[in-house]
Formats: sequence, structure tokens, C-alpha cells
Amino acid sequence: MNILNYRENDIYHRVGDDLPLDVLIVGATGAGKSTLVNALMSKPVAKVGTGVDPETMEVSQHSLSNRFRVWDTPGLGDSTAADARHKRKLVDSLLKTYKKGNKLCLFMDLVLVVLEGGIRDMGSCYSLLNEVVVPNIERDRILVAINQADVAMKGMHWDYANNRPDAELNSFLRDKAESVKRRVYEATGVSIRTPVCFSAETGYNVQAVIDAVVAQIPCYRPPANCA
Repeated sequence: MNILNYRENDIYHRVGDDLPLDVLIVGATGAGKSTLVNALMSKPVAKVGTGVDPETMEVSQHSLSNRFRVWDTPGLGDSTAADARHKRKLVDSLLKTYKKGNKLCLFMDLVLVVLEGGIRDMGSCYSLLNEVVVPNIERDRILVAINQADVAMKGMHWDYANNRPDAELNSFLRDKAESVKRRVYEATGVSIRTPVCFSAETGYNVQAVIDAVVAQIPCYRPPANCA
């Protein structure tokens, strides 16, 4: 299946003439945001960091089709000074508007927060949600997904032949998703859907990320004064 066209008609029916659907992808440095963008695009369009320094320093757009567009963003967690700069870029993206008739509407429809599957410390996630995301977009436009499912248990219990978790890792990932959902609510007051666990590197469950996005599509474009 061509992932570029996956759920395209569903997106059209949910969004209508207000195309494309715009999704801002955010998260800590190393969470795999750019790798997810490449998996969604089915080709390397976003440069992926392979060393200690992050590759993504600016917000960049990538169109899967004329109906679905994602925005890659700089990660948080490198330094206090860098985080301050990047948070400002994220806020500017969330507050970006366009004119629809006589109304100003927010450009971004949804925010997708990407987490690392093997990380327990969610401080950067909470900071991102509390300081950047929650104050600037409606809460029902926020979703969370957990990347790097293949290495969530340090590479153990991954079925490499079939590119999927075995029963033990699958149970671990289910518990992880429920834990993240609970901890996000406790730390931010935001009630999210149970996060999808996926691996952008291997392509595992990337379609489920799109399913989660489609399920979260609001029935109207957010007005500029909604947050």
C-alpha cells in the first residue's frame, strides 16, 4: 500500500474544502520526528541526525498529498538556550494564521507529540506540552505517539523476520502507552487518546499513526482566538 495515499479520502471527507490537513510534529531531540516524516513520505526528505548534534533546526513542511501536510520541527532537550529558541519557533508555528472569509483561523489543525519508546524521563515532553502546546492549541487537537518500538526493550523481543514485536514486547508497549497516557494527564491535565506505538525506522505501525491522526481530526478549523 502506498502510504502517501493512505486514508486520503477519509482526510478529504473530514476536512472538506479546508485542505490540506496540517499536522505539526514535535518532540525531544532524538525522538525520531524526521525519521517519521521520511517514513510518511516513503523517501528521505528530512535529514536525520545520526550523531550527538540534532539535524533539524528550523520548521519545515512536507506534503504527503494535496490533502495532508506535516511539519518537522527542532527537538527540545539540547540546552536551555537552544530550547528557548526552538520553543519560540514552535509557538510561532502554532499561532500562524490564515484568512477564511472574514475570519482568521489557525494554520495548524493538530499537534503530534513524538516520544522515544525506551525513555522513562518525560520531563522534556511535559515541558513541551505545558509551555508550548497546551497554551496555544485546543486540547482535543493534541495527540501523542511512541516511536522506536523496535528498541523499546533495548532491541530484545523484536521479531526481525516479521518486523513486529513479539508477545512480550507487545505487552510491554501496551503498558507503556497506558502509562504515558496516565502520566501526561497527571502532569498536564490533558486527556489524550492511548498513544500508538510504532517504529519509523522499520516502518512498523506507521499506518496506525495516520489512523490516529484521522481519528483526531476536528470537525472545524480552529479560530485564531481558540487557545
